[in-house]
This record gives sequence, C-alpha cells and structure tokens, in this order.
Amino acid sequence: MSDPRYQITVSVTTRHLPEQSQPDQQRYVFAYTVTIHNHGEQAAKLLSRHWIITDGDGHVQEVRGAGVVGEKPLIEPGASHTYTSGTVLNTKVGSMHGSYQMVATDGHQFDAEIPVFRLAVPGALH
Repeated sequence: MSDPRYQITVSVTTRHLPEQSQPDQQRYVFAYTVTIHNHGEQAAKLLSRHWIITDGDGHVQEVRGAGVVGEKPLIEPGASHTYTSGTVLNTKVGSMHGSYQMVATDGHQFDAEIPVFRLAVPGALH
C-alpha cells in the first residue's frame, strides 16, 4: 500500500485539433488537459515530467523536462492543478503515459504516475 502522505492522481482529457493538423503531411495535432489532484496529507511540488509518446506505427518518443507549461506548481492537500498542452503525431491514433517527479513539503521525493491515455482523430477508431 502506498504512503497516505503522498497520494497524487492524474486524469487527462484529449481532443484532436483539425485546424492545426495537416493529414496530407501525416501531421495530426492533439491537445490534452491534465488535472493533477493531491489526495495526500502533504503539499507537493511538481519538479519535472517524463512522457512516453507512442504513435499508431509503434514509434516511441520520450520527452523529459522541468515543470509543466513553464510552471512548477505547488499542490496543496485536497487541491488540484490543471493545465493544457499539446503534441503532434504522424498517425491518426497514438497514446501517451509517463510520470511527474514530485517533492513533498517534508522533502520526500516521489513519482506520480500518468496513466496511459489515447489520442485519436474522431472516426479513426471503430
């Protein structure tokens, strides 16, 4: 069982951006909105992110970086932080998952898992 002091859950919603996509050039643009909720007993600061992006052909890209959209939010117990970002795929479908590297106010560092979510052009999946 995980430590009740450090309980972060992540949920994601996605949408295809047809106005930015160029299907004739295998360029499919997606936005994703992430909500990071702190169910734990300690406030936690998001330090960095690690994404694993897989397109419909099985090509994998890893992205690591500090913070999210230029921020390193401190999320208090019972609070959440929401942001929107985006990615470009070469295929109509793909998936993303990863983790956020967090540090609690007591100095404990831990990873918050980002569960797998699908990116898909509407109608691309039956």
